[in-house]
Amino acid sequence: MKDLIRSATTPEGLSLDALISNGKTPQRIVLRAQIVRYYLGGKHKREISRQLGVSRPTIDLWLKRYSSLGLDGLLRDAPRPGRHPTISPELEECVVHATLREKPANATHWSVRTMAEAHGLSRMSVQRIWKKYQLKPHLTKTFKLSKDPHFVEKVRDVVGLYLNPPDKAIVLCVDEKSQIQALDRTQPGLPLKKGRLQTMTHDYKRHGTTTLFSALNMLDGKIIGECHPKHRQEEFLSFMETVERRTPKNLDIHVVLDNYGSHKTERVKQWLKENPRFHFHFTPTSASWLNMVERFFSHITQKMIRRGVFHSVPQLIDSIMDFLKRHNEKPTIFKWHKDADTILEKVEKGKQVLGTLH
Repeated sequence: MKDLIRSATTPEGLSLDALISNGKTPQRIVLRAQIVRYYLGGKHKREISRQLGVSRPTIDLWLKRYSSLGLDGLLRDAPRPGRHPTISPELEECVVHATLREKPANATHWSVRTMAEAHGLSRMSVQRIWKKYQLKPHLTKTFKLSKDPHFVEKVRDVVGLYLNPPDKAIVLCVDEKSQIQALDRTQPGLPLKKGRLQTMTHDYKRHGTTTLFSALNMLDGKIIGECHPKHRQEEFLSFMETVERRTPKNLDIHVVLDNYGSHKTERVKQWLKENPRFHFHFTPTSASWLNMVERFFSHITQKMIRRGVFHSVPQLIDSIMDFLKRHNEKPTIFKWHKDADTILEKVEKGKQVLGTLH
C-alpha cells in the first residue's frame, strides 16, 4: 500500500478534510475518512488503532478500499452476496402453478398458511413467492363483458365525444343515482381521536329515499342536478327540461346516457323531436363505466352519502344540493384518456381468455 501514502496537502487530503468536518457526514464514514487521513499524515497503523479504537483488519480494509476506489470507496459499502436461497426454483414453480391452477380441498382460494402446509414451507416463504410474482389470491375484481350487438359502434361514438367533442356543442353525461337512503344511526357515534377511529353503530333507521338526477358537463366538470322521489319517464323529462333551461340556447347538447327504460319511451322520443338541439348517445348494455357521471356518483358517495347521518329525506336532499353547489364552485374535471381502439383491443383479449376457459 505504499502508493497510498501522499502529502497532506494533496487534493485527496483536502477532500478527506472536507468530509470529516462536514456535520452532515454519517459517523461511520467520518471514521473511515479519519483512518485514511491519519495514514496519509504519516501515522503508524498501531497509533491509528489506539486513537480511533478500531482493529488492524478494519484499518487495512478501508485503506485498501481507498487505494482502489478513492473517496467513493469510503462512501459506499461493498456489495454483499446476501443469503443463499433455500427454496429451489422447482419448488417455487410448484407454488406459483398451484396458486394459478389449483384450489385447496376445503376452500375457494389459497391462503399463505394452507399453501405453506401443502408444500412444506413457512408462511413467510409463501408470502415472498407471491410478492415476487405479484400474486394475490385473496383478492378479486368484478367484471362483465357487454353482449350488445352494437358494442363497437357505441364505444366509438361515446369515446369520440369525450376525446373530440363537436364544435359549438356541450357534452353532458346524464344518469340517475336511485334509492339514496336517508339513514339515521340508532345511537350517536364516537368522534375520531388519537389512537381511535371514528365509530358508528352497525344498525340504523330508514327515513325514506330519493333519486339524484345529474348531468356532468365534460368541459368544465360542473353538475346540473336535482332530486326526485322516483325515476320514471316523468321525472327524467322534468330533469331534461331543467337541463334545457340551464344550458346556452345557441349550443347543441350531446347527452351520454345508459339504456334504462325511461330514457327510450315514446314520450322521450317526442321530446327529442320538440328539442332538436338535444342528441342522445347510448352506452352499450352492461357498460355503465363508459358514462363519466358514474365517476361523480362515486365521488359524492365517498365524500357525503356513505358516512352521512340524515334524520329525514328533506335533510338528505338539502345535503346533496349543498354538495352540488360547493362542487360547482370549485369543480373537479373528470377526463377520459383511453381511445376506442385501446378499449376494444382490451375487451377482445378478455373474450379470448374467457373462451379458453370453457
